[in-house]
Amino acid sequence: QGQLVESGGGLVQPGGSLRLSCAASGLTLDNYNVAWFRQAPGKARGAVACTWNNNSGTVDADSVKGRFTISRDKTKNTVYLQMNALKPEDTAIYYCAADLYVGSTSWFLSSVYANWGQGTQVAVSA
Repeated sequence: QGQLVESGGGLVQPGGSLRLSCAASGLTLDNYNVAWFRQAPGKARGAVACTWNNNSGTVDADSVKGRFTISRDKTKNTVYLQMNALKPEDTAIYYCAADLYVGSTSWFLSSVYANWGQGTQVAVSA
């Protein structure tokens, strides 16, 4: 059974940056499609970005285009989410998720991912 562990969350001022990490054990992330989701209090969990397996491409949600970048380091079996120009509305718990089979038209659906981390809190506030 694979395990995903997120880290890197914290409190940051508006306009600041954070880099989240999603480290895997028990599974080889390079073979998986990996996505970041986020969930703010009282709101549904929503997709942020996805990196396709074998580093074959990425896709971002419109709300984070130009500000967030998803990437992976095969040697560290880790996927990152670099978040720049953070806004208060980015405040949420951020989760990484992974699955072997994710379609290009379904990457934003949480139901297609079998493996989830426990989440890391990001708070953007002055």
